[in-house]
Amino acid sequence: MKTSIATVSISGNLPEKLEAIAAAGFDGIEIFEQDFIAHDGNPREVGDLIRSMGLDITLFQPFRDFEGLPEPLRAKAFDRAERKFDLMQDLGTDLVLICSSCHPDALGGIDRAAADFHDLGDRAAKRGLRVGFEALAWGKHVNDHRDAWEVVRRADHANVGLILDSFHTLARKIDPETIRRIPGDKIFFVQLADAPLIDMDLLYWSRHFRNMPGEGDLAVTDFMKAVMATGYSGPISLEIFNDQFRGGHPRSIAKDGYRALIALMDDVRREEPSTVSGLPQMPARLDVEGVAFVEFAARAEEAETLEDLLRTLGFQHSGNHISKRLSLWTQGDIRIVVNRETTGFASSSYVTHGMSVCDIGISVNDATQAVSRAKHLGATPFEQATGPGELNIPAIRGLSGSVVHFIDEASGLNDVWSVEFNKIQGKATSAGLYRIDHLAQTMSYDEMLSWSLFYTTLFQMQKSPMFDVVDPDGLVRSQALETLDGSFRITLNGAETHRTMAGHFLADSFGASVQHIAFATDDIFKTSSALVELGFKPLPMSDNYYADLDARFDLAPGLLDSLKAGSILYDEDADGAFLQLYSRPYGGGMFFEIVERRGNYRGYGAPNAPFRIAAQKRLMRPKGMPRI
Repeated sequence: MKTSIATVSISGNLPEKLEAIAAAGFDGIEIFEQDFIAHDGNPREVGDLIRSMGLDITLFQPFRDFEGLPEPLRAKAFDRAERKFDLMQDLGTDLVLICSSCHPDALGGIDRAAADFHDLGDRAAKRGLRVGFEALAWGKHVNDHRDAWEVVRRADHANVGLILDSFHTLARKIDPETIRRIPGDKIFFVQLADAPLIDMDLLYWSRHFRNMPGEGDLAVTDFMKAVMATGYSGPISLEIFNDQFRGGHPRSIAKDGYRALIALMDDVRREEPSTVSGLPQMPARLDVEGVAFVEFAARAEEAETLEDLLRTLGFQHSGNHISKRLSLWTQGDIRIVVNRETTGFASSSYVTHGMSVCDIGISVNDATQAVSRAKHLGATPFEQATGPGELNIPAIRGLSGSVVHFIDEASGLNDVWSVEFNKIQGKATSAGLYRIDHLAQTMSYDEMLSWSLFYTTLFQMQKSPMFDVVDPDGLVRSQALETLDGSFRITLNGAETHRTMAGHFLADSFGASVQHIAFATDDIFKTSSALVELGFKPLPMSDNYYADLDARFDLAPGLLDSLKAGSILYDEDADGAFLQLYSRPYGGGMFFEIVERRGNYRGYGAPNAPFRIAAQKRLMRPKGMPRI
């Protein structure tokens, strides 16, 4: 299987795009005409530059407004085509994309278009070139791949074939199963793009909102299953028009594209094994059993403050590392590690971000396979020298350079707590917290699609629709990802301005990954009472919040008073209820959350977020005051 991507999908000038595409692992490129014209090298130099980076030119595009024109426009279109054929031969590529005409003078008629393509096929054949016809979703006369195929079929020329684009088919809600009827040898090229479902003009939607397969809502897997069932064996290429990507980092975008394409084709192979060849074998998406641990990098007084807060939350200091300055704090199935090391990765993380979450451990069904799949998808492995008695736990790099470790039971890695930590005997404490409900990772808005793709291509996870969280000083975009059984949940929060609480945290921590951790309890009122005895100070909520709760919900007698007394937040939907209790902010904007889920409530209390943020900001340093 040959992987490809259109240069229009990547930001930067042509050399920057090529370097990013090659580094990501693609086999070839579609060279977009504008990228070539903007470059100052001649065609032969550009072709040599591309090939020097180990890339092929899989397609030259686009050639517009060709078929169905009256004279003298028809003759001029053929003259333009001949000049592009000259250019293609100098570049060293043999396939040109011709998209269906939008010319105001274009005439309809399948036979007329077929005749034009037959004549153009003759001209291309003399030069050893091929012509591909693509139906634009907004084409004047041809806007459906079935009509484009009929044009190609009637043109009946060996050098004329069909080009398929998932966006043009799926955006018009055309059944991709119709592709299975097309002979695979007459499909010359396949382009892929996903997109969020938005009700808008097709051209505008296509030019501004396409994204990588798996980042949107279109049935791209069904599309590719149908394509591969035809026997198609040519390049599979990404063509992404996206305003956000145009301003993004070329290498990150190219890396995301490669990850998306490989994951998609792996899905196709698993559903229809006989149709995909030449794709490296990789493990399937991993089943996640939960969060194994969360590790903080901390020093001196900050570490003491964090551990004091953990005590008030009912955590017990249950162990110390056999050789390093790591303390283990536990409650239920929750493990928090506080790392005071002055060398190694945690130390580097502390120097960069201050006190922060530097490492997340994830319980999976097979740790070795988790790293193997991650590496196939372009993730960066992480290794650090192990000392005497330490286990070598597989790991990769995560958000902002943090680390993700994988722990499983079969290999004995989950024995790390008894192998690497000396147990501390002490009075058992608990506030009823029994597992991590979810982790909240904060990032710039531009990174959200990347990290959503990271998790959903690596693990068996589903994503919720993105929604806006209203901060008094701006908007934060949020999206939740979770396993089907809810054993592992993570929320991605994208900040667009440093004035929001999420943006403030990013700026102060220089991009630390986790802003808050939510712990689960079965009875938040019992937990709240236990926390009071332990000296925990909850985030105080305004009386106005509880007055509004009373107006919005038909609460059971006494429930409002109990909520107010414990500074507990409340939400409900048709499936259940959600109760939340927050710590006060610590460490530059981090915080803990305690949640109780009732019934089948699957959300995260989004209606409460503006009021929680306002309460937190009242306790943080005033706007404009620099951090000392």
